[in-house]
Amino acid sequence: MADRRCVTVLGLLMLVSIASAKVFFEERFEDGWESRWVKSDWKKDENMAGEWNYTSGQWNGDANDKGIQTSEDYRFYAISAEYPEFSNKDKTLVFQFSVKHEQKLDCGGGYMKLLSGDVDQTKFGGDTPYSIMFGPDICGYSTKKVHAILTYNGENKLIKKDVPCETDQLSHVYTFILRPDATYTILIDNVEKQTGSLYSDWDLLPAKQIKDPEAKKPEDWDDKEFIADPEDKKPEGYDDIEKEIPDPDAKKPEDWDEEEDGEWTVPTIPNPEYKGPWKAKKIKNPNYQGKWKAPMIDNPEDTWGKQKDAEKAKFEELEKLKEAERMRKTLLMKVMLRMSYRGAKIPNYLQH
Repeated sequence: MADRRCVTVLGLLMLVSIASAKVFFEERFEDGWESRWVKSDWKKDENMAGEWNYTSGQWNGDANDKGIQTSEDYRFYAISAEYPEFSNKDKTLVFQFSVKHEQKLDCGGGYMKLLSGDVDQTKFGGDTPYSIMFGPDICGYSTKKVHAILTYNGENKLIKKDVPCETDQLSHVYTFILRPDATYTILIDNVEKQTGSLYSDWDLLPAKQIKDPEAKKPEDWDDKEFIADPEDKKPEGYDDIEKEIPDPDAKKPEDWDEEEDGEWTVPTIPNPEYKGPWKAKKIKNPNYQGKWKAPMIDNPEDTWGKQKDAEKAKFEELEKLKEAERMRKTLLMKVMLRMSYRGAKIPNYLQH
């Protein structure tokens, strides 16, 4: 899926499960690719849908190695292919594809979406539900990043870490690895750009603590930071000060005719001595307790602790296994050296 000002070539696309070494979906865009892909009518009624080209691109090492390319600026593009239903439970999932922006982008995305459920492919567009959205997005100077969005409980969760994308005009391979221990890795051209835990780098789990919904502010809680100074007194005669006074500089016009114009009265002006209704000056409240906040309590819906404990236990178990493997290799190396030193024949099983 691509949009906005964009000339993009999408190459090899793969969806792989590592545990079973099973390829769920692979597309090399060889002959017959059009029978597997459905071009969406998204934005056609607004005359904003762009056309796809089948090409090896402007620069290539093999003219027969082709992909699909967005061909027009300021257009929207969406194309999809079906794959068999699968589950990556207890398996490592690899989502990978290559993309090339052959022109300097003003604003454009070259990301892929892993859709789920029944989808009308002819209507596939920006609002179509998906499980994963992954790939580069460039817009102006501020946005040059890799999108890594996971849908959880019907909400699209964005990665909280910054993952810069490539901005040149060459081909790059983007890889998103999701493991059963809830860890992930993002690679560009097989170079690690980000790795970590799904629990900490996406807001997937409920907050560990929440505000106590039963808590109420005590009636005697004093949250007024400033109060009227009880020692401040209103000056005598303050209420007698008029809001307006006759203009001392006003003079009756010489041509004023009282028979025709009526009795002349002096116009008024704002009284510079009038300061408005009297108010005692403010002082800091000695009893100020601050803004009241509901106390935090453990979230009854929290699975964070359980998940983190399980994650920690699994991590520690793996570390123990790694340490045991290191010790085994060290011990075997010592045995091999000792046997070699004594001239003994080293068994085959020790040579691996």
